[in-house]
Amino acid sequence: MDTTPADRDRADHATIWLRRRLGRAVALAYLLALLLPAPGLWLRHAPALPLGDGAGLPLPVAPSLLGLVLFSAGLQVPPHALVRLLRRPRALVAGLVLHVTAPLLIIPLVAFALHRSPDADGGSGLLTAMIMIVAMPVAAGATVWTGKGQGDQPTMVGLVLVSTLLSPLSIPVTVDALAPLLDGGYAGTLTTAGHTLSGGFALTGVVGPCAAGVLCRLVLPRRLLNSVLGVVVPVALAGSLVLTYVNASGALGSFVARPRPLLLGAALAVATVVCALSFATGGIAARVLRLDAPVSSSLTLACGMNNSSAGAVLLTTTLPDKPHLLLPVLAYGLLQKTAANRVVRMRPPPSSRADPV
Repeated sequence: MDTTPADRDRADHATIWLRRRLGRAVALAYLLALLLPAPGLWLRHAPALPLGDGAGLPLPVAPSLLGLVLFSAGLQVPPHALVRLLRRPRALVAGLVLHVTAPLLIIPLVAFALHRSPDADGGSGLLTAMIMIVAMPVAAGATVWTGKGQGDQPTMVGLVLVSTLLSPLSIPVTVDALAPLLDGGYAGTLTTAGHTLSGGFALTGVVGPCAAGVLCRLVLPRRLLNSVLGVVVPVALAGSLVLTYVNASGALGSFVARPRPLLLGAALAVATVVCALSFATGGIAARVLRLDAPVSSSLTLACGMNNSSAGAVLLTTTLPDKPHLLLPVLAYGLLQKTAANRVVRMRPPPSSRADPV
C-alpha cells in the first residue's frame, strides 16, 4: 500500500474532523438506532454472504468492527511506549485497582437507595444489569476517546489488554462480592453467569487484534506504516460509530415495541449515578496520584468506561426472558460516552495526527 502526501493529508483531516465531532456523532448513532433500528438488528444477527446453492458465509459484523477498533489502537502505540509503561507501571496498576474496587464501593450505595423504592424486587433487576456492566473489563472504545483527547494511548491500551486478560478472575470476584445485594433468583443467576463466563472471547476478540496492531507497527517500514495509519485510523473511527449503532439497535428495538416509561426513567437514574461516581472516582484518584494530564485522562476513562457490549451479551444470555433489563445497559453505554467526551474535551483538540511514528 502506498499513498501520496495529498492522500495522507486528506486522511489526517478526516481523522481530525471526526474526532472533534465524536460526541455528536455518537448521539446521532443512538438517535438513528431509536428511529431506524431495523438495519442495526439485521447487522447484529450476523448476516450471511451468499456463496451459491443456498449456502452462506456468516459475517460477524459487531465482533469484526470491535476487532478493527482494537487493531487501530494497537497500531497507534509505539512498542517502546508499552515497554516504558511496564517499567513504570504506577498508572497501569492504579487503573486496574480502581477498575476492580470502584464497583464494590459504588453498587452498595445504589442498592441501599433502590431497596427503599416501591419496586417489587427492590430494584434487583436494575442492580443485576448494572453489576454485569461494572464487572466487565475496560471498554475497547476507551481507546477511541483517548485518541480524540490526545490522552496516553499506551496506558489505555495496556489497561484494556490487562483488564481483559484478568477478566476470567476479576468478573467472578466482583459478582460474588455484589450478588448478596440482590433479592429473589437474581443472585443465583448472576453468580452462575459470572463463574461460567469464558475467557476465550477476551483472548480472541480483544487481546488478539490489539497484539496484531502492535506487531504490525513493529514489522512495517516507516513509510508503509504512515500509509496504513492514514487509512486504518479514520476507518476504525467510523467503524466504532457503526458498532455503537448496532449495539444500540438491539436494546432500543425491544423498547420501541413495548414502551415502559417508568422503567426507562429508573434505568436512566441508576445508570447516571453509577456512571458519574465511576468517573468521579477515577478523576479524584488521578489528582491524588498527581499524574500528568494525558495519563490522568486515560486513568479516568478506564475507571468509568466498561465493556457494556459484553455486559449486554451476558445479560441476554443469562436472562433471555427479561429484555427490558437491557435499558440500563444502553443508558450506561450512552452516558459513559457522554462523560468520556467531557473528559477528553478538557484537553486541547488535536491539531495534527496524534500518532507519530
